[in-house]
This record gives sequence, C-alpha cells and structure tokens, in this order.
Amino acid sequence: MRYRVKHITEYKYVEAVTHCYNLAHMTPRSTRRQRCFSSDVIVSPRPAVHSQRVDYFGNQAYQFEIQQRHKKLTITVVSDIETKDQPISQNFDFGISCAEALAQIQHSTKPDDILAREFLLSSPLIRIQHDEIREYAAASFEDDKPLLSCVMDLTSRIYRDFEYSPESTTVSTPLIEVLEKKQGVCQDFAHFQIACLRALGFPSKYVSGYIETLPPPGKEKLVGADASHAWISVYSPAEGWVEFDPTNDTLATEQHIITAWGRDYSDVTPLKGIVYGGGEDPVLHVSVDVAAQ
Repeated sequence: MRYRVKHITEYKYVEAVTHCYNLAHMTPRSTRRQRCFSSDVIVSPRPAVHSQRVDYFGNQAYQFEIQQRHKKLTITVVSDIETKDQPISQNFDFGISCAEALAQIQHSTKPDDILAREFLLSSPLIRIQHDEIREYAAASFEDDKPLLSCVMDLTSRIYRDFEYSPESTTVSTPLIEVLEKKQGVCQDFAHFQIACLRALGFPSKYVSGYIETLPPPGKEKLVGADASHAWISVYSPAEGWVEFDPTNDTLATEQHIITAWGRDYSDVTPLKGIVYGGGEDPVLHVSVDVAAQ
C-alpha cells in the first residue's frame, strides 16, 4: 500500500519564545516491510541550524534550533511511504515454543540473539520488577506452546481487559497504576505489553508510528482524523521481530506505518526540546492525515 502522511504539530505560546532547541522523530524509517521514498520537514519560524542523523536505534532524528523570537512553532512533515503486511502467517499453531525461545535467547551466541537481549532490560518508562505484571503475563504463556501464539493471546487479553480512555493517564503514569485502573491509551497498552514480555524473558520493542483509520461506510474520511499510534515488536529467535497491536487486537498490518522504535516512548518522542520563554501552558495542536495513494 502506498501512503502520503502529513503530520502537523503546532505550539502556541502565551509569551514570546526567545530561543529553542528541538529533536523530532517524525520521519518514517525503512524496514523489511516498509519503504520511505521521501520525507520533507518544514519548520516555521525557519531554523537557524538544523541537521538530520540516524540515532542509536536506526531511526531518523531531525534536530533544529530557532534563534528568533516567536509565539507560534509549527512543524510539518510530509512523507511518501510504501508498506506491506508482515512476512508471517497468522496461523500461530506452529513455530518455536516458549521454552525453546527462552533457552536460545539466554544462551545463543548468534549476533541477532545477542543484540535482542538489550530489549530485555528495564527502561525509563518500563520497569519490569512488579510481580503483578509478571503474574498477569504468565497466564498467557506455557513452555510447550508456540511463542507467537502466546504473544497473540496476551495481545487479545489486554484488548479485552483494558478500556481505551484518553483522560485516564499521562505520559508518566506508572504501569502498575495502568494495570490497577485497566484504562489508558495505545502508549500505555504498548508499554504494559512490553513490560509483560520482558518480565518473562522475551525481548520487546516500543514501535511509534501511524495507523490508517477508515471512515464509517458511506462517510468521507476527515482530513487530519488519523492519529499517531503505538504498538510493540517481540523477538522470536526463529521468526525474528514480529509486531503486535494490543490496542486493536491484531498483528500490525500494512495499515501500520512505522516512524521509529526504541526501548519505550522516551526514545522516540515525536518532538521534544528546550524552550526559553513562552510562559506556562502552551496550546498544542496535532493533526495527522494518512492518505492512501
């Protein structure tokens, strides 16, 4: 599927900003199931300094500095991408078992297995020391069952047990609180599933991007109605990295467009930085349009 994604982020400040430094992860990356043909970043006011680099996780990172006074900052990113479904069957009755996967992850000397172990560790927003999270996860896993079948079961349980509630959490809400309330948004559900998987010894990444949303039958799609999204990728020594979406109870499909991945949201925040001035409580508006070409 070919898509054009237009992502607009706008900050309006109460007082003038005199200087700001920013880091953006808004340029889609190319992967084995996705190709980014082009991505244009337009910043207003015009940056005095800007650069693009590949970060530690292989994501496209755009840095810019604005040195003039301003009360509004707008970042517009327009990208052309081609996606396809993951190269894996949805029949999870076969494949490496949980016990076999754990043994290989723990003891293998293969480069891919060694690199995957980094995603077993706690990260700034995902702590794996909670017994309650481990206990929740364990109900989906058995040593002799295929690993991906168990991950799909966990994905479905999170979908059934948790309520999508945008007002119930913030970026910093602890995962143990998300489990207690059983409410949150896609970021919370992705963080929670990653914590479950890491607690059981299975490497897992946080994936940030977009998902195409389809209008009701007979209705036109609203421009800007699509949203940033988050899901997970789990490592299987036999199948490689496989993406699951607990918010929608599915494997990631060609409608899932990857921007970046890392240990958790803090590694791939769409926009973060330092602002001098601006006053308190700036008004943030984000618009994302995912248009099939």
